[in-house]
Amino acid sequence: MTNSEFEAVVRRHQSMVYSIAFHFFRNSGMAEEAAQEVFLQLYQDRSGPALDSHVVSWLRRTTAHRCIDLLRHRKVQGEIPMDELPDTAGTSTETDPLMKELLWRLIGSLPEKQRMIVILRYGEEMEVDDIASAMQMPVRTVWSHLQRSIALLKDKASRSAGRENYEPVRE
Repeated sequence: MTNSEFEAVVRRHQSMVYSIAFHFFRNSGMAEEAAQEVFLQLYQDRSGPALDSHVVSWLRRTTAHRCIDLLRHRKVQGEIPMDELPDTAGTSTETDPLMKELLWRLIGSLPEKQRMIVILRYGEEMEVDDIASAMQMPVRTVWSHLQRSIALLKDKASRSAGRENYEPVRE
């Protein structure tokens, strides 16, 4: 891969790599760090994938693994702090921002692999077969993680809804 080909790959796919990392960490600084490391690895291994579809697959897989590695390396546990919600194109004006914030907080509290699988499936709209390939795990394992994650999210959402107290303020 020449320098100009590498630059074209970065320009074409930097938003995808950043988006995956940001949705995983919910922190722009850590997402930028992960994206830089992914592209550095691609630059250092210039004999890597040549076809664009292979590059996209490689970038998704490497980003997923790099995010998990960074999280483990920094020994960050529990919920990931949310600095800001991403601006997403095509969102409906009917979306409740408080519900969206709660959902991202709940997704951020999932275990590492489950969080990445949910992000790739629903955030990046990847098919389960593609996620299995990117995460280097069997398809049935990805399905299991998705089912457990959804059940866990439902349980956490119902528990957090039970804790909310919407009483009017009386003066």
